[in-house]
Amino acid sequence: MIDIICGARPNFMKVDPIIRNLGEAAGYRLIHTGQHYDHAMSQSFFEELDLPRPDINLEVGSASITVQTARIMERYEKVFLEEPPSALIVVGDVNSTLACALVAVRYSVPVVHVEAGLRSFDREMPEEINRVLTDQIADLLLITSIEARDNLIAEGRPGNAIRLVGNPMIDTLFRLLPCAMDSDRPGSLTPPDSPYALVTLHRPSNVDDAERLRFILDALGALQDLTILLPAHPRTLRSMAEWGIVDALPGNISVTGPMGYLDFVRHEHQAAVVITDSGGVQEETSVLGVPCVTLRTSTERPVTLELGTNILCPDPMVLQETVLQQMACRPVERPEIPLWDGRAGERIADAITNLTGGSR
Repeated sequence: MIDIICGARPNFMKVDPIIRNLGEAAGYRLIHTGQHYDHAMSQSFFEELDLPRPDINLEVGSASITVQTARIMERYEKVFLEEPPSALIVVGDVNSTLACALVAVRYSVPVVHVEAGLRSFDREMPEEINRVLTDQIADLLLITSIEARDNLIAEGRPGNAIRLVGNPMIDTLFRLLPCAMDSDRPGSLTPPDSPYALVTLHRPSNVDDAERLRFILDALGALQDLTILLPAHPRTLRSMAEWGIVDALPGNISVTGPMGYLDFVRHEHQAAVVITDSGGVQEETSVLGVPCVTLRTSTERPVTLELGTNILCPDPMVLQETVLQQMACRPVERPEIPLWDGRAGERIADAITNLTGGSR
């Protein structure tokens, strides 16, 4: 039996193609840590992606990084010891990824890290620490793009443990894009007819600093020719409410709660530009050919800068200029990134099967 861990919104789109390609014969157990626990951030994704219900939900809920990581380790260890798996699959860089990997390695169970080797080289990002530490203890390192191999080799990881498999999040995007774009889908949200920017903000560096958040929102307000759609992360909504920002928003900014996956993909696909601090959104927009401006000083996904449609904008004072620049550079055809072809799940399943000696 293989344990597959998911805990936060970005994980669900990554485990979906793995589960679909492993098949029931592989014998897996889907474990949801409950790191994201409300309906908008968790349950709706299981429904829209048609993922199987988790076999176990650890229900850890919200807490500080230290408390949440410790809570995940404690609760997963109990489940682990009741029925030890033959291997553990973790994806991405959330707290659940590192916490469960630490439990497995403590008991000498092989760890497979999907999306290994990504580096922003910014140690102030909690996700960077999770990525580096998980890669140091993983037995099989499955990478989405070629520069990740160089990062892992530089950190002393053996080349024979690294496999280039492509990007499983793009598998999910390709599979569900037709459904997302179906205007007759029950309950679907309709994007504006006029040009709009889709905005996602959740990084502590952007939303935990009142002055910076106000600068960003003022810069968005200066984009008068665009409607600004901001489906806000719960963290962002809390910050805006605490500092009284909601009532002082520029008139072109419309704030909502988080969107479901299908609605988000539809709005993403039809946007004039996407402004974000998310890693996965940088990837999706690159494949869709939608201009993307990332409000960060660095990215762990440099392939989106080199081959995709992404540009970094660390200073909100130049956000308006950067957005207009990206919109003017919209590609005629969608960019092609090697192995981001909708078949990463197949390659991941093959690599896992080879590791465990199982069958698909």
